[in-house]
Amino acid sequence: MSRTKRITLGVSATAIALGAGLGLAGMASATTTPTPTPSASSSAPTDGNTAPGDGMGMRGGHGHGGERGGFGGAKASELATKLGVDEAKVTAALKAFRDAHKPTTPPAEGTKPDRTAMEAELAKSLAASLGIDEAKVTAALEELRTAEQSEHAAALKTRLDKAVSAGTLTQAEADAVTKAVEKGVIGGGGRH
Repeated sequence: MSRTKRITLGVSATAIALGAGLGLAGMASATTTPTPTPSASSSAPTDGNTAPGDGMGMRGGHGHGGERGGFGGAKASELATKLGVDEAKVTAALKAFRDAHKPTTPPAEGTKPDRTAMEAELAKSLAASLGIDEAKVTAALEELRTAEQSEHAAALKTRLDKAVSAGTLTQAEADAVTKAVEKGVIGGGGRH
């Protein structure tokens, strides 16, 4: 097998493994908000929160946020803290937004939702629901997204450095994977 084919296969395999790892990590973190337990006096929660992980923002990308097509996984508690409001109110507002924007049909193959427009709609909806200035909501969502992207970049760098140290990848291959993620070719990066 030629050297070029081996490099291509190595980079492709790494990208697939990275995407799967990020997807699993996203699914694991999606259950950070506990589901309310109905009491004997009621059969349903009064806040309308009925599913695990409802503290998450829009989902998208490859399973991390973003929900990483939509927002990159804003946790209700973190967003509530940034906005200075009750977490239950943020959770309810996020759930209402998701319910109102749930697609009725799957997107056509090869198409993606307009991420920027959806994030602007999310900020507008949260601002209206919570009675907060839209610019403040937009800034908080951007801070959370930037922090999440930094965490993912650091995790990727650590994994690639280990692969280079172990001899699984060359530094050039690791650099190619990093560039592909940054440009949004693989792994859901490039959302700046």
